[in-house]
Amino acid sequence: MAKKIAISIPKGGVGKTTTAVNLAAGFAIAEKRTLLIDFDPAGACALSLGFNEANMHGDIFQVFSFTKFIDAVVHKTKLPYLDFIPCQINTYDLEERINRLSRNIYLFSNVLDQQALTEYDFIIIDCPPYMKGLTTVALAAVDSVLIPLRSGQFSVAALKKMFNQIEWVKTTINSELKIEGILLNMYEPRTKAWALTIKSLNKHFKEYLFKSVIPKSIAISEAEFYGKPSMLFDVKSKGAIAYLNLTAEILNKNAVPNIYRLTEADYIQQANK
Repeated sequence: MAKKIAISIPKGGVGKTTTAVNLAAGFAIAEKRTLLIDFDPAGACALSLGFNEANMHGDIFQVFSFTKFIDAVVHKTKLPYLDFIPCQINTYDLEERINRLSRNIYLFSNVLDQQALTEYDFIIIDCPPYMKGLTTVALAAVDSVLIPLRSGQFSVAALKKMFNQIEWVKTTINSELKIEGILLNMYEPRTKAWALTIKSLNKHFKEYLFKSVIPKSIAISEAEFYGKPSMLFDVKSKGAIAYLNLTAEILNKNAVPNIYRLTEADYIQQANK
């Protein structure tokens, strides 16, 4: 059965989509069968993987509205072990319809029970930057939440809101929901903002912090312009290696059986195949 991880925090600009895409790609490079599902109406996952309207043949909204089966909207990517379901909510009317559908909190839980998804080892969901609607639907269905965070007081405030929401979901909907970890993203050492942020995190959330951190990286931004995960754009860049280290940390933390012991050299070899 797949491990289901939501990437979520009620704040934009913290690298949710970048993390979702690169973590999914990291799992795929480690030869774990992975499905990335975009829940964000902005649809940025598609751009990060080289998809556009011309080469997409369905999305998650069509599954929720019962016009297509889930296996009909799965897209193959450039990585053999990575599949993708986009989100193409590009009009106000569609957004209103999906908001109405998402009032059924168990909507996604029912979708994930379909036989077509039993082949995956990991399912990654990129959530929108707010708590209501699709985010709550995702949290009701997943096993854990990964929370990306960048420096700043607003980010820390959003993190506290995220924890409150997780606690509410655990109490009322999904008692098995866990926190996969807090990921420091766009990290710039030796800056005052990050020093203050880490001080606050160590005081309140230290036990949830990943050891891996994602540095601020030009290569990660450039990769998105080329429609590639960072490890397919430049596997030796600091950003790519950081996401691969994060992948290894999660696999080892969850004691996922590996075909080999994960190391940076293993990842580079796999990514260059």
